[in-house]
Amino acid sequence: MSDDAATFKPKSDFLRVMQERGYLHQVTDAEALDAALCKGVVTAYVGYDCTADSLHIGSLISIMMMRWLQKTGHRPITLMGGGTTKVGDPTDKDQQRPLLTDAVINANLASIKQVFQKFLTFGDGPTDALMVNNADWLEKLGYVEFLREFGVHFTINRMLAFDSVKLRLEREQPMSFLEFNYMLMQATDFRELGLRHGCTLQMGGSDQWGNIINGVELNRRMDARQAFGLTTPLLTTASGEKMGKTVGGAVWLNADRLSPYDYWQMWRNTEDADVGKFLKLFTELPLDEIAKLAALAGSEINEAKKVLANEATTMLHGATAAEAAAAAAKAAFEEGRLSDDLPTVEVPRAQFEAGVSLAILAADAGLATSRSDARRLAQGGGLRVNDTVENDGQRLLTTADLNTDGVVKLAAGRKKIVLVRAV
Repeated sequence: MSDDAATFKPKSDFLRVMQERGYLHQVTDAEALDAALCKGVVTAYVGYDCTADSLHIGSLISIMMMRWLQKTGHRPITLMGGGTTKVGDPTDKDQQRPLLTDAVINANLASIKQVFQKFLTFGDGPTDALMVNNADWLEKLGYVEFLREFGVHFTINRMLAFDSVKLRLEREQPMSFLEFNYMLMQATDFRELGLRHGCTLQMGGSDQWGNIINGVELNRRMDARQAFGLTTPLLTTASGEKMGKTVGGAVWLNADRLSPYDYWQMWRNTEDADVGKFLKLFTELPLDEIAKLAALAGSEINEAKKVLANEATTMLHGATAAEAAAAAAKAAFEEGRLSDDLPTVEVPRAQFEAGVSLAILAADAGLATSRSDARRLAQGGGLRVNDTVENDGQRLLTTADLNTDGVVKLAAGRKKIVLVRAV
């Protein structure tokens, strides 16, 4: 079974939820997987490489899949890529990722771990989540041993046919032999998790389909074990953009990389046409309630967006942070008041005493991608200082622009506000 997953009528709670809420794209042997899910506890995993000190919102859909897996009576494994990160996944990349040191990888891994505890219950019970690190087995494999034991099950012909390799070659971008080994390592992970923890299902995004199939095949060839793969569709917005990109870059899941307020605002600014889809994927609201919210028209759809923002932010950062973000947004956008929960950047007071251009402040505050972008934004009437439109990006801001608390309020459009505090 592949892209026609929507025609499948599952009996298991997990696959039913996956289908009804829009997670399901490709499945290997859907009928057999459905039967296994109905029969007893199924263990499934998703892998996460440690290339940064936080996951971004692109990983959230797979985290939600594991959450639903556990809620429907099965066991999720979060596989941390302490080993595979040293090679780098070539999927959807035009060039090799920079090689990270062991110290950086370990620090990233430690930082990433905290997110999963917000969504999953870890422990020793039959459906409690596990967290494992593939460095535990990959780093113990000698090179010759690895080639003899696993390399024999893969053909160069087939590896060259996978999109992660074929597209790179078609774009005439080099692929190192190091990266070429990544798919073998990922397949090895699937088999090892099967031997160690009885894992029979790997889940991931649609770009991982080829790598997942390799793991399914390796389990069959080496151990005669039936294994399964399941992928989600590529997540894009209604306007066709990759979901989760903002002016400031990636939407990070760690609060020290992206504040709860900015996270709340990202969901609040969802396109009208995406509200229903995102409520299904990123909240646990009942489907009938989601249908009512998605059907709201005109300005009323903004209430549905607030529900989405509150639910998604509560799940990641907690109810208190979500309530504070909602209150700060209401104060800033609906009541014209300042709030301590608004994003704040600190600037030396000496800059205001000397005079600092609006373009510099706007760019440094993350309201624009660059100073030239800030100037263009101002020319189009998109920048405001203390709620007054400023068309000149070169306009100097001085101590006269600071309020009694030493703060100036900058805004880009009507969706982004930052407080700049003189210190």
